[in-house]
Amino acid sequence: MSNVENTFSEKQSGQPKLVQFEPTKTAVLVVDMLNDFFEEGGEMVLEGGDVLYEPHQRLLETARSAGTQVFFLNQWLRPDDSLFQMRTPHCIQGTWGAEIVKALEVKDEDIIVHKRRYSGFTQTSLDMSLRERGITTVIVTGVVTNICVRSTVNDAYFLQYNVIVPRDCVMATSPEAQEVHLYDIDTHYGVVTDLETVLDSFEQFRAEAAPE
Repeated sequence: MSNVENTFSEKQSGQPKLVQFEPTKTAVLVVDMLNDFFEEGGEMVLEGGDVLYEPHQRLLETARSAGTQVFFLNQWLRPDDSLFQMRTPHCIQGTWGAEIVKALEVKDEDIIVHKRRYSGFTQTSLDMSLRERGITTVIVTGVVTNICVRSTVNDAYFLQYNVIVPRDCVMATSPEAQEVHLYDIDTHYGVVTDLETVLDSFEQFRAEAAPE
């Protein structure tokens, strides 16, 4: 039975997946890089999560220099939010825990989207903000792969955005969850690649656009 399920899951078009995008029609969606999930004293710290800081710094620097819009999608919750019927209270509005980690500098041109649920698209202005800017591709990063990243990726795909997930810019609640959810994303919702490939794509576009 398991072999049948795997065979079904792996059925794809057979077309090669290319990591190609136009920077000015692309946005980086940084999901929940917040103190409560990363820093000592946070309410739900992901062990070893700070390994994501350096890859994010490289990606954001390259993206901004290429004219790619950066969005920070941040949990921003009231103390009485119904989400806390299931989850430990975290990322309370106006608290240190809900702030973006200091390792990631927020620029004036970046856009912060506050969210109350896992997906950055659920009852927020994100979709409208992307469409206003002619965005067709989203590079989704952050935490955690199996909850908020996955939910945001799913909704982006359903809304007909091209989705790219650099595996070294996301982390799940366990290695097993990371593997399973990246497999599902790559099979059904977008392209899973590595940061170097994404950075190479920025550089390739820059080279092709440069005057001879």
